[in-house]
Amino acid sequence: MVVELVALVMDSSSPGALGQFWERALGWHVNTTASGEVELLPSDSTSFRLVFHRGAGAKVAQNPIHFDLTSTSISDQKSSVADLITHGAESADVGQTLDEGHVVLADPEGNEFCVLEPGNRFLASCPRLGAVNCDGTKELGYFFSAALGWPLVWDQDEETAIQAPTGDGPKITWSGPPLMAKSDRERIHFHLAPATGTTTDDAVDELLRLGASPLDRGGHRCLRAVALADVDGNEFCLVE
Repeated sequence: MVVELVALVMDSSSPGALGQFWERALGWHVNTTASGEVELLPSDSTSFRLVFHRGAGAKVAQNPIHFDLTSTSISDQKSSVADLITHGAESADVGQTLDEGHVVLADPEGNEFCVLEPGNRFLASCPRLGAVNCDGTKELGYFFSAALGWPLVWDQDEETAIQAPTGDGPKITWSGPPLMAKSDRERIHFHLAPATGTTTDDAVDELLRLGASPLDRGGHRCLRAVALADVDGNEFCLVE
């Protein structure tokens, strides 16, 4: 392990309001930092935060990262969907069929997510945020598995998934080809930090060895961070 996953960062036009929506969806705790940053702190076994950055542009395509929320029963799934729609979510069409058990919604700023049917065996050990579902190749799953020290829990037919070694937090999954077209700036990206005892320079060197590449993007979105691209070309940040 060379880095730790510390946060998923979501661009937003109204971070406070979006944070409150996801506080309701996940049952986490919203917090405003001294610098005015809005974050959600997990109240379960999840090991990373959600952070909401001001600066989202107009949404023109499906996000390559979305959240899968678990449910405990059909009534829980239905009541969760109804409650979230009451608080600003809308139904979303990402090509799902009518016979699929999950419900696809979009939050008040259009970010897609799913509320899964109960009995999903793949996410049985996971909390409310069951999975961070990513567009990406199997090589990207290998990259993050090596960088984070999270074991592969699925590796089949170009699809991969990893989970923290404790085995009880959210899974991160990559769905394999065909990949979505990339936009100039995706709304959700990863924040990594050097693992304990690792310097920033050493962490950067190891990430580059694993296949990351420098990303020279003047004025990129995150302060006090090194912007890098993963093996699929997606931006992520290494923060202090």
